[in-house]
Amino acid sequence: MRRLSGLQEEVERWNLLAQQVQDTLELVTLEDESLGEELAAETDALEQEIERLEFHLLLSGPHDRGDAILAIHAGAGGTDAQDFSEMLLRMYLRWAESRGYSAKVVDRLPGEEAGIKRAMVTISGAYAYGYARAERGVHRLVRLSPFDANHRRHTSFALIEAWPDLSDDISVTIDPNDLQVDTFRASSAGGQHMQKNETAVRITHIPTEIVVSCQNERSQTQNRELAMRVLRARLIQLGEEKRRAEIAELKGEHMDAGWGNQIRSYVLHPYQMVKDHRTNHETGNIQAVLDGRLDDFIEAYLRFTMRAG
Repeated sequence: MRRLSGLQEEVERWNLLAQQVQDTLELVTLEDESLGEELAAETDALEQEIERLEFHLLLSGPHDRGDAILAIHAGAGGTDAQDFSEMLLRMYLRWAESRGYSAKVVDRLPGEEAGIKRAMVTISGAYAYGYARAERGVHRLVRLSPFDANHRRHTSFALIEAWPDLSDDISVTIDPNDLQVDTFRASSAGGQHMQKNETAVRITHIPTEIVVSCQNERSQTQNRELAMRVLRARLIQLGEEKRRAEIAELKGEHMDAGWGNQIRSYVLHPYQMVKDHRTNHETGNIQAVLDGRLDDFIEAYLRFTMRAG
């Protein structure tokens, strides 16, 4: 029913656009010079709407319309990589906010000195997965390290994974005997303090060795529900990969978060630039990107994959 409702809304948008185009053409046939400015403004608005709807045609994968689960893992680079991972977490939260999406950090493991070792975010909104899957891969940061006493230039890496959140649309049977459930005390953002109660939950699916942790909710019950939601999504994905050989479409090949695998570089020294190595799209406004302005990169990638396909 959700899918049907979404398709009906899309058809209605195209029908409304067709009607608006027809109305504009009728105004043109009047040959009234006083309508010149109004027609120009209306034409510009129609062109923008057509471009927006045409771009959504690039998001035609089986799960592109739905919600997403995004995971960030610190890679090679030690403390710098963990700090970079936290920068990316902030970037994706800002990006989600700019698009009107609802984003929630469901798991976060702080680093020893700074940053995070890993984090997991659920992103809810129209086409969230269609956009998020464009970010999947290894990201590289080059900068003068604030953690190096000699302030030398360091290169660090982080791995981004993305899955469609399918738990509300597709059922999957999970045998409770296949689960190992551990509870522990959730750490604070800086890792210095621990909660008094064991509210954090770690679930291991023994047959597949998939491990999911959630600790950001207030109660153990809420964290368990979120962890099971993420586990279901990953098991559904795994099942689809086996049935349809869709690993490249849904998750991408496994990559080590280190040299030679990066899809995008963020260079802060000796110059400032963000460059996507898949599309060669780049910008010198690195701060805007780190503040969540990602749509140009995502659009370039989606158009690139359409041409490549």
